[in-house]
Amino acid sequence: MATQLHTEIVPDPPPVLSPAVMPVLPKQTARKPKKKLVQRTDKDYSQALRRSLQFGFLLLNAYLGSLFYLWVRHYETGMQTRAVARPAGVEGWLPIAGLMNLKYFLVTGHVPAMHPAAMFLLITFLAMAFLFRKAFCGWLCPIGTLSEYLWLAGRKLFGRNFHLPRWLDIALRGLKYLLLGFFVWAVSSMSAGAIAAFMRSPYGVVADVKMLNFFRHIGQTGLIVLGILVIASVFVQNFWCRYLCPYGALLGLASLFSPLRIRRNAAACIDCEKCAKACPAVLPVDRLVSIKSAECTGCLECVAVCPAKGALQMAATPGLWVEQRFSAAFRRSPSRALAPGSRSSEIHGSGRIPAWAMAAGIAVLFFGIVGFAKSAGYWNTDLPRSIYLELVPNADQASHPMPNDPALNH
Repeated sequence: MATQLHTEIVPDPPPVLSPAVMPVLPKQTARKPKKKLVQRTDKDYSQALRRSLQFGFLLLNAYLGSLFYLWVRHYETGMQTRAVARPAGVEGWLPIAGLMNLKYFLVTGHVPAMHPAAMFLLITFLAMAFLFRKAFCGWLCPIGTLSEYLWLAGRKLFGRNFHLPRWLDIALRGLKYLLLGFFVWAVSSMSAGAIAAFMRSPYGVVADVKMLNFFRHIGQTGLIVLGILVIASVFVQNFWCRYLCPYGALLGLASLFSPLRIRRNAAACIDCEKCAKACPAVLPVDRLVSIKSAECTGCLECVAVCPAKGALQMAATPGLWVEQRFSAAFRRSPSRALAPGSRSSEIHGSGRIPAWAMAAGIAVLFFGIVGFAKSAGYWNTDLPRSIYLELVPNADQASHPMPNDPALNH
């Protein structure tokens, strides 16, 4: 019998490569599925409204400053120039006096006689921060307005603004809170009597004149510091406001209790990151559901650039309650979860505050509180002309009373 031989060819096993010579394959990164854009159909007027308020308040401050300069010159020339009424609104540039007078009012229940407008303006801006985030900084503050146009000019000149490293940014942001803490400590350590005595001192009476004289007679050191701040503001967005302004720090803390938040609907968001790039405070708007940071000025720039319908808005806190109320239902039915245009999306959007409502609210607060103070007779500082005639021409010689000054104990 013939024997049939079957030859089986067994391939050699593949060589085992050591890790040192193993080929490196590119990692497969998981990509987020691209969301369908539901385009906004409404036209955004927030930035036109905001810049109108900024420009109007800047003009108001320029007008008050001009009147105040004429008032000071009237006394510096021995009343030889035209007399004008002292514009009490310039006391808005005396935030420390406003803080001192606010403590005096809370302790005694009496409106202070010296620089009462400073206190009412401080109350106004704190009320704005509580109701509309840090709106004074983003909608009214003249320094904030000038700072904004400086970094916009820098972006136009250099094609971009620059961001400091995160560790340095956080450290520098703490400076304004340290300055605020110092002023709060100094004011809190003064009794109501000491505050009243400070305000009646020659320095307290002409504190606004000394402020004007600082800019009129600015020295070399002052010019260098001012130049550094201007240049830094060209390259870094809102350099002064972000790192050094204690007034902004105070308003930022008050804004933490605001019922309003910038809120993001994650289902409607298409992850384009335009909101984060537009935020002057460099907040990660595109990664958060609600912006609670004290750095948020309520400027609505993130809302203005958002292309997706219902993805981003300023909303009141009740919107958060509604979201929590229906969250369990959304989890049970993922297909219904805040789909753009659905009833759930409309529910999520409840509590929305449009830009015109913010602008109107800011205006009502400002004119309402200032109008009350004027009509109640609490706005102006009433002093004899003879006191101003003696102190205004010699304002630079008035020295700051020290905490241990015996005059502050009477």
